[in-house]
Amino acid sequence: MINRKTFFSASVLFFLGSYAYGQEKQEKKDTVKSTNVEEVVILGSRSGARSKVDSPVPVDVFNIKESSVVLPQSTIGQILNAIAPSFTSTIQTNSDGTDHLDPAQLRGLGPDQVLVLVNGKRRHTSALVNVNGTPGRGTVGTDLNSIPSFALTRIEVLRDGASAQYGSDAIAGVINLELKRDTGKLTGQLSYGGNLTPTANDHTGDFDGQNIQVDLNYGNKIGKRGGFYNITWSSQFRNPTYRAGTESGAIYNAYNAIEKRALNDGVNLSSLFNNIGNAPNSQQIVNYIHQYAQNVNYFSPTLQGQIQGAGTIGALQKILGTDVTDQELAYRGLNRKDFNMQVGQSKLNNHQLFANIEVPLNDDWKVYTFGGYSFRHGSSGGFYRRPNQSRTFTGLYADGYLPQIGTDIQDLSLSAGIKGNWNGWNVDLSNTFGQNSFTYTIQNTGNTSLRFASPSEFNAGGLRFSQNTINLDLAKKYDVWSGINIAFGAEHRYENFKITAGDEASYATYDVSGNVWTGNSLRPTDFFGNALPGGSQVFSGFRPGNAVDKNRQSVAGYADFEFNFTDWLLVDAAARYENYSDFGSTFNYKLASRIKVDKNLNFRLAGSTGFRAPSIHQIYYNVTSTLFTNGQLLDVGTFSNDSEIAGLLQMPKLKQETSQSASVGFTYKIPSVNLTFTADGYFTKIKNRIILTDQFLRADVPVAAQIAYDKAQVNAAQFFTNAIDTETKGLDIVISHNTRFSGFKLDNNFAVNLNETRKVGNIHSSGLLQSPNLEKIYFSEKSRVYLEEAVPKVKASLSHTLSWKSASFYLRNTYFGKVTGADIIDVNGDGIIGFNEHQQIADKIITDVSFAYQFTKNVGLTIGVNNLFDIYPTKNLTASTNNDQFIYSRSTSQFGQNGRYVFSRLNFNF
Repeated sequence: MINRKTFFSASVLFFLGSYAYGQEKQEKKDTVKSTNVEEVVILGSRSGARSKVDSPVPVDVFNIKESSVVLPQSTIGQILNAIAPSFTSTIQTNSDGTDHLDPAQLRGLGPDQVLVLVNGKRRHTSALVNVNGTPGRGTVGTDLNSIPSFALTRIEVLRDGASAQYGSDAIAGVINLELKRDTGKLTGQLSYGGNLTPTANDHTGDFDGQNIQVDLNYGNKIGKRGGFYNITWSSQFRNPTYRAGTESGAIYNAYNAIEKRALNDGVNLSSLFNNIGNAPNSQQIVNYIHQYAQNVNYFSPTLQGQIQGAGTIGALQKILGTDVTDQELAYRGLNRKDFNMQVGQSKLNNHQLFANIEVPLNDDWKVYTFGGYSFRHGSSGGFYRRPNQSRTFTGLYADGYLPQIGTDIQDLSLSAGIKGNWNGWNVDLSNTFGQNSFTYTIQNTGNTSLRFASPSEFNAGGLRFSQNTINLDLAKKYDVWSGINIAFGAEHRYENFKITAGDEASYATYDVSGNVWTGNSLRPTDFFGNALPGGSQVFSGFRPGNAVDKNRQSVAGYADFEFNFTDWLLVDAAARYENYSDFGSTFNYKLASRIKVDKNLNFRLAGSTGFRAPSIHQIYYNVTSTLFTNGQLLDVGTFSNDSEIAGLLQMPKLKQETSQSASVGFTYKIPSVNLTFTADGYFTKIKNRIILTDQFLRADVPVAAQIAYDKAQVNAAQFFTNAIDTETKGLDIVISHNTRFSGFKLDNNFAVNLNETRKVGNIHSSGLLQSPNLEKIYFSEKSRVYLEEAVPKVKASLSHTLSWKSASFYLRNTYFGKVTGADIIDVNGDGIIGFNEHQQIADKIITDVSFAYQFTKNVGLTIGVNNLFDIYPTKNLTASTNNDQFIYSRSTSQFGQNGRYVFSRLNFNF
């Protein structure tokens, strides 16, 4: 096979060679004309469409309608991760609900610091709070996968702070998803693919992760004034991938072996006791163990002698913890891979319906509506419950079990409005509603404290976020100088966040009588005397005490002025005032300019302030569990900002993050060869960034705080808090080229993003937790890595599309820079674990190729490969593998761990 570095080098030479060839052909005055329709953008300006190279801020434009024919990726997040270097999104694994919603980041900032629009209207965020160990921990992002990519005509990505124009969240930039307006035909795609790689099926090879997707789009005209409707349906059926190694830890102990022999004879030892320390028939249990131990033929004479000589439960407990995994696996006809976790992408069924409708009322006014509904059911695995663990009730599960987290995600959106011209003013009045919900069903699991009475499936409750936004926008152009545009408007937004409690058995711990344990009654135990834990294993349900139904409102007003003083000088100025019902008000501004030095050379610069309101989720999200510690029932978990313990600890209320951003760049065109360069440097400083702390244990906090813990009956707590300041700096470079020669059309695109984010200044500890010793809990070393080093600081892509008649060939190489694993381990093997000692995960190049052929004007076929050379991330060091389960890091965001993906796609239109 061709070496991938050679392949990448050839790709670069292909780009340069095509550029030189274009120059040569121009000099020879080739009679084949090169028609280049310059891309225009709407995002970032309220004056209407303009050439993207004439924009005072950097905007990328991706033609999804055309590129969807050849791209291996099919969801919005994965498409952008492949083609936009400033964008990062990776499928997560073993991260609860985050497995089914891929956190997305722009320019290295957080998932909640990029604003998403659909047809220029604010999109609601997800109901999910990312609380697990992944990049973006503690944030709330937008569920891009709830929108079918086949419904889009293009995506605009504004790579600049824009809070003064669009409001909260637009610190890193704005992504606008533009829906199709096609009429008069039915188009569709039928795609099938999967991962063809030696690491499939837990490194035994073959094929897994099969994906079937059906996309249909139909549009037609309404009336004779240009009205239309366009409807898209998409269904995806995705199988999981399996990338675990081979479970290397202890699985069975000697008691498990004896228990199995008894079960084979119809005796269930677990039925003989509830609490082993209070068993009235302890001698019967001892006798059964003596009897069935003799049926374990691999026990050594010494061990058999010890067992037969032990006359009490206590004596047997000291002996029967002996590891006998390999011998017992052989006896049961099992192997270690049977106890693997499900590591890789989750199982997913996704169904989406989207519509875009516009109806003119007369020559000046039109009404419009767009929106959709999606339902996504996902299933992901947790950590295997092995039979030698107290959290496994072997009376029901003699070989343990792999619990599954089932997630039903529903997303609903509807925007409706009227727009038109009133006395020279362009007026747009709209209402946009959106709702996203997560419902958790935990399957193939148990509440261990219920023992035999435990169900195997639990409703663990759920999350729901609703948002309604009313906008009034007005804009007018004046023929002064070379043109002035004035825009202003107002916005009202209502938000609601709801947590619904799960079934009692999903969160409660029960006593030996089957009643909810109150701390005074006897708890069931395993044979070794360990208390059996309550709640559904792998994901304990939300309790009634966690249930919330909270709302807030905000109002905003903005003004936006665009001055074309001359044909060569453009200045944009924007200001926005916004007031929230729960934390107060904020005022932000932006100033941007484009200087046209030459008709083909522009310089641009921008400076702005911005903000991100704390999400209502971060204010009210809470999830707790109850443990019995030092004779007391105490809560541990994540406590909301308005909780009793937060008040007692004098934790301040959450406030907005504020930012200061600056960017400077240039655009340069060489029309003779259809070549365009853009380069933009940027700097963003964010103050009072909201993070999710690690857990503060009662034993670690000052005495005054311990008193507050005791009063609130809490043993450990973590909170959302405005704890850090950060600085992000970077550079974006984009080079685009296209040419036509001898009937061929060639498009070349190169883009690179370099960025660095780091914490600056002191940690903002506060209240009774204000102590230098606690700063490592406020913002832990792991949290620092998630923020600064888990996402590539360098990402680049080089793509080529060569078309000839009915055929197209697509080639893309994407470079993912090195990242850092979050685990703190002994990397250099010197026996000493440094406080900031982490494994480095090397940079990689991923190559995608595809070939498309249009058999007739109605039918075409695409075949291709994502990750042609089957590249994987650097393997974890042993200390980070969890008994060889996580062969690759699950706490970084590069390109995933699924390996080579092959696909075919049937395209049709009628």
